[in-house]
Amino acid sequence: MRGVTPVQSTPAVGAARTSPLDEVGRTLLRTASRLLADEGAGALTVRRIAGDSGMSTMNVYSRFGGKHGVVEHLFLEGFGLLAATMTEVPVTDDPVADLTMCGMRYRAFAFEHPTLYSVMFEKAVPDYEPGDAALASGLATLQHLAERIERCIAAGRFRPGDPLHLAGIVWSTCHGAVSLELKQKRHIPLDWEAVFRDSCALLVRGLAA
Repeated sequence: MRGVTPVQSTPAVGAARTSPLDEVGRTLLRTASRLLADEGAGALTVRRIAGDSGMSTMNVYSRFGGKHGVVEHLFLEGFGLLAATMTEVPVTDDPVADLTMCGMRYRAFAFEHPTLYSVMFEKAVPDYEPGDAALASGLATLQHLAERIERCIAAGRFRPGDPLHLAGIVWSTCHGAVSLELKQKRHIPLDWEAVFRDSCALLVRGLAA
């Protein structure tokens, strides 16, 4: 996320950030997630989201501002869940083991929330561009990873370097392995969990002091 120029939010996207979700809003969001998972981005229209929820389109506009506001909410929800998953990893006396556990939690998140993961990282909705709050949520998650890496450096386990830069390397490696597994698991008979685990181990060796 480093070096990304924030995209200015449209009014529709802004509505997703500022309006608290009631039960109607949560129902609409669940419907949108299901449509995206089952039928793809083409099915994600205000009319379908409202109709499949048994509601009028006004409910979508009043809570999200439009389709992009719905997608923005999914994006923010995804990063919120990912951040919570990462912060739940305890801080122990072994910062490298803690960092490795963050990687395993990242993989678990991707498989527990594949639709959110696709919105966050795979541009599942091609015409959606994240707003300022969405970009900030991604950067905050990367910063958390950088703080974990900084602990490894301070403990003398990793060689000195810019923690945010190293976090980008770690994220890229984990993301690449997870994305391949999500897309190729049915076609390429590998032990993908072992591939991910060994990728993490090789990465740790490469960063070692």
